[in-house]
Amino acid sequence: MTSTPYKHSTQIKHEEMKTEDSVSTVMEFVLLGFSDLPNLQGFLFGLFSIMYVIILAGNCLIIIITAMDPALQKPMYFFLANFSSLEICYVTVTVPRILFNIWTQDRHISITACAVQMCFFLVLGTAESFLLAVMSYDRYVAICNPLLYPVVMNSTKCTQLAVGSWLGGMPVQLGQTCQIFSLHFCNSTKIDHFFCDVPPVIKLACGDMSVYELFVYVIVMMVGAVPFILVLASYSRIIATILRLPTAKGQAKAFSTCSSHLLIVILFYGSGTITYLSPKSTHSPGTDKLLSLLYTIVTPMFNPMIYSLRNKEVITGLRKLLLKK
Repeated sequence: MTSTPYKHSTQIKHEEMKTEDSVSTVMEFVLLGFSDLPNLQGFLFGLFSIMYVIILAGNCLIIIITAMDPALQKPMYFFLANFSSLEICYVTVTVPRILFNIWTQDRHISITACAVQMCFFLVLGTAESFLLAVMSYDRYVAICNPLLYPVVMNSTKCTQLAVGSWLGGMPVQLGQTCQIFSLHFCNSTKIDHFFCDVPPVIKLACGDMSVYELFVYVIVMMVGAVPFILVLASYSRIIATILRLPTAKGQAKAFSTCSSHLLIVILFYGSGTITYLSPKSTHSPGTDKLLSLLYTIVTPMFNPMIYSLRNKEVITGLRKLLLKK
């Protein structure tokens, strides 16, 4: 009679060890992506391919125009070229993988590749957030303190701000990625998303994730909400200054240089904030995918169009480039 409880406890321990082994040996995930739309796979592949080509072509064109036109050798366009370069890198982290998954219908991704994708996505997303804040600061100085603008936004300062934007979020996001992928994953290996983003990956982890989710909120506030507040503060001063300008023509010119940037800011921060800061109970895979598409593909695609169509200097630079060709 005494051997039965012992055998039972031994069996439980053996099962727990097997479970722990299976948890710790998760080697790959499955990116479900858009597999719930089997009849639209060809359409989605074509759509994302076209969008990717538009993003690459549009942003490369802005980089070339700002580099070749002497009239665009200004801080504003220096940051715009950096932003376009950043957009190309940012989109390349996710879209080629989406296209590969749709084309091959092989949705498996190793845990290492998933971690690398997440790390690059977070680092580049943080860089974009910082650079948008820097661009708003540039517009603030240009409009609110025009006499000091050449001194404040000199070439050295611009380079420092650009490098700081690219590299500023790297230590934090590397740490966050390492922390997330040090967790044990036992709920499932299926990521109901089209890339390895933080919320869907954390859902697969074992145990109480409230501490980790709080950590994610804190980081988002640091790298997203704080730059966004700086952008709002800059634009509140900019708008107040513009409204005090004596002529309607001057107001229209000032608004035209800022409205493009402000539109990009709203699209990027709006969709990102809803995804990362909205309550967990309101999350659904479909909504998360739609919002993620906004800030990973749609906004980068519209960036060159918004800046070129609403900026006379960029249009003039494009005409010069075409005439040379």
